[in-house]
Amino acid sequence: MAIGNNVSQVNVKKTHCMHVTKEVEIKGNKVSYFEEGKGEIPVIFIHGFPFDKSMWKDQVYALSSDHRAIAYDVRGYGNSHAGTEEFTVDQFADDLFLFMDALQIRKAIVCGLSMGGYIVLNAITKQRERIAGLILCDTQCAADTEEGKEKRRKTIAFIKKNGLKDYAEESMKNLFAPQSFTDKKEQVAFVKDMILTAEAGNICKTLEALANRKETCSTLDKVNIPTLILVGKEDKVTPLAAAQKMQELIAGSQLHVIAEAGHMSNLENPSDFIAQVKVFLHLHR
Repeated sequence: MAIGNNVSQVNVKKTHCMHVTKEVEIKGNKVSYFEEGKGEIPVIFIHGFPFDKSMWKDQVYALSSDHRAIAYDVRGYGNSHAGTEEFTVDQFADDLFLFMDALQIRKAIVCGLSMGGYIVLNAITKQRERIAGLILCDTQCAADTEEGKEKRRKTIAFIKKNGLKDYAEESMKNLFAPQSFTDKKEQVAFVKDMILTAEAGNICKTLEALANRKETCSTLDKVNIPTLILVGKEDKVTPLAAAQKMQELIAGSQLHVIAEAGHMSNLENPSDFIAQVKVFLHLHR
């Protein structure tokens, strides 16, 4: 059921342009988002873990002259309510479609980075007809290994004992290419701040959700929509091999490796990132 008339402006945040942060209520929970531009088929950006919609501000602005671009906070992050349930990636995918319903969006191109990619890959197994195109960034279709699950659960225990400061310090080591710590200090500080301002309880709930997520590799041979796969050349979290696997499984998909970037490719090399997105969108208008 569409509830777009419940949308209200709640905050104004200045970036390159004036992003007006809006909110919509879905099943009693507030979802925060911003959007720029106009277009028949919107581009919806889904952030990674444990970040928020602000990581996409430059991309939304860059697309706004030709497209309607939207970025929203996944439940429990940024200014979106967490609700009362435990988190699952399956639930996050349902949330995407409820968000689209609320904004009266029938069909969208969806771009997800890392966890955002997991959400997109889950979503396309549910309502494939509502997704016009995929942009999968620094993500993968495989589920966690048993070792990976155990690592996430140890991280949960660590956060519950020590809080977010040490967790943030440790996380940063894997998120950026080595040179970014020298050349992209502002972006590094921005990402660290996003982690530190997230709620520890929601991070722990998300870690459990990521550990329990199902693989989607076995579904990718059924994907028959335009797909762009982007990966930072020095991504340690979801490396090139993971991107290549998805390209092999999705017929006709395009893969581009972003130089001078690790896991946060849209922030480390934003010019190449947005150039590839714009070409993809132009080819598939």
